[in-house]
Amino acid sequence: MPITQAGTSRTVQTADWKLHYHEAGEGHPVLLLHGSGPGATGWSNFSGNIEALARQFHVYAVDMPGWGESDAATVDQLDHVEAALQFLDTLGIEKAAFVGNSMGGATSMRFATEHPDRISHLVTMGPPTPGPKLFGPGDGPSEGLKVLIETYQDPNPENMGRLIEIMVYDKRFATPELLAARSDAAKARTDHLRNYLAGLPHGTPIPKWVRLEDLREVRVPTLLIHGRDDRVVSYEHSMMLLSLIPDSRLVVLNRCGHWAMIEHTDEFNRLVADFLANN
Repeated sequence: MPITQAGTSRTVQTADWKLHYHEAGEGHPVLLLHGSGPGATGWSNFSGNIEALARQFHVYAVDMPGWGESDAATVDQLDHVEAALQFLDTLGIEKAAFVGNSMGGATSMRFATEHPDRISHLVTMGPPTPGPKLFGPGDGPSEGLKVLIETYQDPNPENMGRLIEIMVYDKRFATPELLAARSDAAKARTDHLRNYLAGLPHGTPIPKWVRLEDLREVRVPTLLIHGRDDRVVSYEHSMMLLSLIPDSRLVVLNRCGHWAMIEHTDEFNRLVADFLANN
């Protein structure tokens, strides 16, 4: 049976959150965690990956609190590590692989340092890291993050189109379908937009960062994937992670922006499936 958005849609009530997610496949659990852009959801980030990964694994693409169809969250409530832990507990998942894009990668890294017994593999795509930067802007947000914030302020079709185009290297991937999916999701939850903007001065979307010194203690196999042409989060972030995480390897993709799983879908799916199956 083909995997569809409606056919995989689920909702679960955890201790603190009503979380929406997409579920498919059987086998070792794999959590797919989306980024922080307006209209980001588990489906909009990973619709091209769920079916391929579900051939070998039990896949869960979660809308985290403050995004998609999950509960709204103000910045003082925003702890995606705790939300992910509650999700595992409620579904009875003892241990899972974490695959996170951007903000989802930051969540996955901190989860690995705080709950090492609940994570089997760590996969990140374009995650931001704290600390000084060598190549990226050191005095403010990147080019891509500036457009992201402008789109939160006014998610009109023009701004949403600019955002999607800056997320990818090849503008062919900024399809009308993807623009419509992101735009519809953003418009459906204006409370998410308001909370994001109100929380910016206080650390939204990542009010608590992983401590770099703790990454040296991560022992799970780690795959770092980054676009060489990422204008949102420079690939230097993943180079830093490679130097810190003991059992890690880095794949840098030319002609690739912030969304490796969308621009290089087939290669991404092969890389992740092979990594999870053989490490």
